Order: sequence, then structure tokens, then C-alpha cells
Amino acid sequence: MDLSIVSGPQLAAEPGLGALTLPGFLREVTASYGEREALAFPDADGVTRWTYAELWDRAIDVARALHAGGLGKGERVGVLMTNRPEWIAAVFGISIAGGVAAALSTFSTGPELDHLLASSCVSVLLFERTVGKKDFAAVLTELEPSIGAGTAGPLRSARYPFLRRLVVVGEPAPGVETWDEFLAHGADQPRELVEATAAAVQPSDPALLFFSSGSTSKPKGVLNAHRGVCIQMWRFRRMYGFGPDDHVRCWSANGFFWSGNFGMSLGSTLAAGGSLVLQRTFIADEALDLMVAERVNFPFAWPHQWAQFEASPNWDRVDLSNLRFVDYKTPIARHPTVSATWSEPGHAYGNTETFTISTGYPANTPEEVHAGSSGVPLPGVTLKIVDPVTGKVVPRGDRGEICVKGPTLMLGYIGTPLDETLDAEGFLCTGDGGYLDDDGRLYWEGRLTDIIKTGGANVSPREVDEALVQHSGVKVAQTVGVPHETLGEVVVACVVPHDGAALEGEGIRAFLAERLASYKVPRHVLFFRDDEIALTGTAKIKSADLRQLAAQRLPAP
Repeated sequence: MDLSIVSGPQLAAEPGLGALTLPGFLREVTASYGEREALAFPDADGVTRWTYAELWDRAIDVARALHAGGLGKGERVGVLMTNRPEWIAAVFGISIAGGVAAALSTFSTGPELDHLLASSCVSVLLFERTVGKKDFAAVLTELEPSIGAGTAGPLRSARYPFLRRLVVVGEPAPGVETWDEFLAHGADQPRELVEATAAAVQPSDPALLFFSSGSTSKPKGVLNAHRGVCIQMWRFRRMYGFGPDDHVRCWSANGFFWSGNFGMSLGSTLAAGGSLVLQRTFIADEALDLMVAERVNFPFAWPHQWAQFEASPNWDRVDLSNLRFVDYKTPIARHPTVSATWSEPGHAYGNTETFTISTGYPANTPEEVHAGSSGVPLPGVTLKIVDPVTGKVVPRGDRGEICVKGPTLMLGYIGTPLDETLDAEGFLCTGDGGYLDDDGRLYWEGRLTDIIKTGGANVSPREVDEALVQHSGVKVAQTVGVPHETLGEVVVACVVPHDGAALEGEGIRAFLAERLASYKVPRHVLFFRDDEIALTGTAKIKSADLRQLAAQRLPAP
């Protein structure tokens, strides 16, 4: 009897890996693509464009400023910004200075930002003042009144005892150092000293602190080493099949403070000598116009963003014929000017703890190979499926908890000893459910806590959701289990329709009955407005909140 444990090829066999530190990565791509455009950023003053050589110089400037402020090796620097040139320069500059960049979400509310600052223990905070209707200077001052109470300079805070310096990007804030003032402090720092610091950074050193989305609890700080981050950046270039001759131009309005977007869009683009087309916040019609103006060929979006494009007022007017690297199954591929036959490497599984993917297949993998799975283990990765109660490996094909280890595994959660996170064999027990088939392919079925147990059968809400979003009238969907007296739980589909779509429950059920086994078809279909669905910053629906709301909406038995 085969057990549910499988390993990918050795990491040494993986092609295309380069330098395994962030300073080394940026130095290597700069040496290869120096005068190529690395980013384009439209704003009210026009379009800012940096070459790779200019990006390196701007990152060095940030490192010099941090050196001037006495940043020590391993100190954490918070970066609270949208996708803009300063964000990229800051993260690479922090790594060049030997520090750790803590990527903080601009979706954060005041209490959420309080948690991020307190748990990350950043000594410096680089922040963008205004994001949408949110004034982070005001948010910070409300949390800690000493911020903004005096002149720009060292901060003394009992609330955040490690935080000693704040720097604002964009509109100035009272009592806070501006970005230009910050950079000016580093003007006297010898460049050769800073570059020597960059060369001294090791692959095993901590590089980035990302936070989980917090869909079930407060966000957890996940500390990642340079090696793991860089493996994924080089790996995504290979998974997408990008090369210098593709002249990748990647649009994204997804925050780089999510590991997936950092690795998949930023990492793959820079590793291939492409250009990042940055949009601070997602506005569908502006995004479409930007794609046209900047000749974007690789749009990178979340599902809820794809869904908004077709409803955009300029949808019928834009020419998107430059789009090449767009999955033919996404809504934007239905635009009359797009002739996409490309398929992204979407059959994959991963999480923030492994800095995105642990399994997957490259772009354009045929259906008969991936078979609807979440892929096979990537180089250096080992997977096992265990009984969540006993911890014992289950037979091949049996369902259980997915456990993973490999070269991109996190250094640990901040505040939690590593031995409390990993099992005795060094595996991360993910809390996700799934199984391995006889060919070693992983089938991920969602969070174990979300698996719906109805009438003695297990239903994966993910499988139902994937079928739901194939319906042309469905904009957002999430399936939940609601307690039931006799069945244990009943399957309930929660749907946000596209604007103008006339949907009704029985029609949705009939649609699903053609695609799913009868016991997987929801007993009830509930319809919601956009503003009734609570999302995290990664557009994950807060399932616990939705489950409670669905229970309230259902008719009494």
C-alpha cells in the first residue's frame, strides 16, 4: 500500500536559479538589463520611468539613508505603501542595508495597523500618507499622539517601543520626515560601504516579513529568508515561461505586500528583464486605459478584479490586442480584441508560509497532464497527507491534512517558537485538506475547517466555487456549510451577481447539477450585494462571517 508522501526533484536540478539574496537578485538583473525599463508609474505629473540601473541606484539611496540612521543587521523596517516606485526601492534598499522589510497592508484599519506595528517591532516606518480616503498620518497620530506632535526627528513611544523613526511618501505630514529629507541624510554615506553590506547578506538571513490575510484571525507575521524569496522569484519566471525576448510588461494593482503578488508579478517580471506597470489602487476603467497606454501584455489581477472589467464603461472602446500572457479562461480574455490561447500556471498550491507555491505545473500544461489537480511537488519540496487527529500518513488517495517542507519554507511566525509550528520531521502542517493521487498530484480541497460534512459525505467548498464562477452571471461566489439538525451541515452557495444579471436559485442549482455530483449541489443559493460581503485585503471572503450571515438568511426549517 502506497502512502501519501511524495517529493519533487532535487533543488540542484532546477534550471534558471540565480543569486539567492535580494541584493544579489537586483544586482544580477541590473547587470543583465541595466538600460531596460524596469517600471512605469503614471501619476498626476506624468509617467515616472526607471531603468534597472536607476532602480539599483534608488535602492542604494534608501540603503545609505538607513545606514545614516544607524540601522543594524536584521532590524525591521516597515513599508506601508501602494504599488509605487518608492515601495520597490525601499524593499530592495532595506535588504541592501542588511535589514528586514516588513510589508504592511494599506487595507489596514487603525486597529489592524496597531497590531502590525506592535507585532512586527519595526524600528523605522516608511509610509504613504494618503491611500484612497485614508490618511495614514491621521491614523498613526490617533494610535500614538506623539507622532506628529513635534518636529520631525527621533520618536519615543511607549506604545511602539522599538519604533524610532517615521518617513512619509507623498503629501507631507506634521512632525514626520519627508521622503526627500530621509534620502538626503544618506548623501554622505560611502557608496562602497553600502555595496559591501549588500555583498555580506547571506541566503539564510531573514529578508521579508509578510503577514497572512487574517481571514480567520489576526494576521500572523511570516518571516522569510532571502533564499526562499529568491527561489520563488526566479522560479516564477520559469513557470510562466518568460524570457528577455518576451519584453514582459506587467500591470498589477494588487499590493506587493502580499507574497503571491510579490513573487508572481514583481518577481517573474524583473527576473525576465520586463517592466512593471504600476497602478496605486484598482479602478477598472483606469486600469484598462493604462493597459492600452503602456502596451501591457501581462495583466495580473485577482478574480474579483477580473469580474469588474466587463462592467467598466470603457470596456467596448479599448484595444487590448497587446495582451499575450492572459489566461484564456479569465473574463478579460473574452474581450473582442484579445485572442489569447495562453494558460497560466494556475494548477498550483501554496501559502504565505512557503512564500507562495509548493506544487504546480508550468504555463500551458495540457489538461491531460494536470487533470484538474493542484500540481506536483516543485524541486526540493516534499508533501505528505496525514490524519489530522493522529498525525499518521494516510494511504495514497485518502483525504487528510496537507503537510509541506522545502527550501522556501518560512523561518517561522514572529512570536512563536519554530518547534511549535513544525512537526517532528520538519513539516509545516498547513490546516488545508486534500489528497494525493497515484501519479503524485495534489488535490487541494480547502481549509479543513471549511470542509462541509453533510449527510455523511464531505464536500469541498472550493470545488463548488470553481463550478459556480463558470456561470456568466456570477461575479463572486463562496460556498459555506450551515448547521443542520439531521444532515450535520447543509451546503449553501453565497453569490454576488454581475450588475444586471437576472439570477435565481433554481437556475444556479440546475447549472451546478450538470457539473457536480448531486450531494455537492447546494441545497440553498443566497444572493448578496458587493457591500454585504466582508473581504480581506487579498479579496478572500471572511468565511466565518459569511457562514453566520447565511444562517441568518436561511428560512426556518
